Amino acid sequence: MDVTHALTHIGTNDTGPVFLLLHGWGSNEHDLPSLLAYCAQGADYASLRAPIAYGMGYTWFGTWDYDGVPTGASLDEQAQEAGEAINRWVSDNIPDDRRIVVMGFSQGGLLAGEVLRLKPQRYAAAVSFSGFLAHAPLAGDDELAQRRPPMFYGHGSADDIFPQDEVRAMSHFYAAHVTLTERVYPGMTHSICMEEMRDVSAFLTDNDLTRPRIW
Repeated sequence: MDVTHALTHIGTNDTGPVFLLLHGWGSNEHDLPSLLAYCAQGADYASLRAPIAYGMGYTWFGTWDYDGVPTGASLDEQAQEAGEAINRWVSDNIPDDRRIVVMGFSQGGLLAGEVLRLKPQRYAAAVSFSGFLAHAPLAGDDELAQRRPPMFYGHGSADDIFPQDEVRAMSHFYAAHVTLTERVYPGMTHSICMEEMRDVSAFLTDNDLTRPRIW
């Protein structure tokens, strides 16, 4: 598996973070860049297209167990394969001296954490919108727990895509491995709301992850 398509806006003279954007199931690389207008206006970004065609869009996972969501060893294997493909793309396309904030929704929200777990030294922070967890241990988990980079995890109280025990597993794992900011939005389903975007904006500001002002 390799990532071959991306929508990018990476300046050569900017010193702010690059936002690595990972879309969800059935979407594409055009889905998430507009979110930056609400939390990191003017930031550099790389929005990746998942490598597997699915319907009118694309998906990161090709084997499904139930309701479009892989589980167990299938999820663990596919998540690691996708995370490694994302990290290869990053190594080939984003300069080593640029900080990276990885931000993803649903499948992309899982992978926002997965790439941290695989290569914790490369990422400054993560934002997971309605993400979930691949449970298998990864080689970088211990280093991640030592570094404890900031991570935002937001999800809706009415999200019925993942069982609640999976949401709790996501919270529990990252609380032990990163500096976690978690927010639950009453009544929100599997989506993103404006209150969440305001919270992400505050999270990025609090962690010095906004674009430097150029006078």
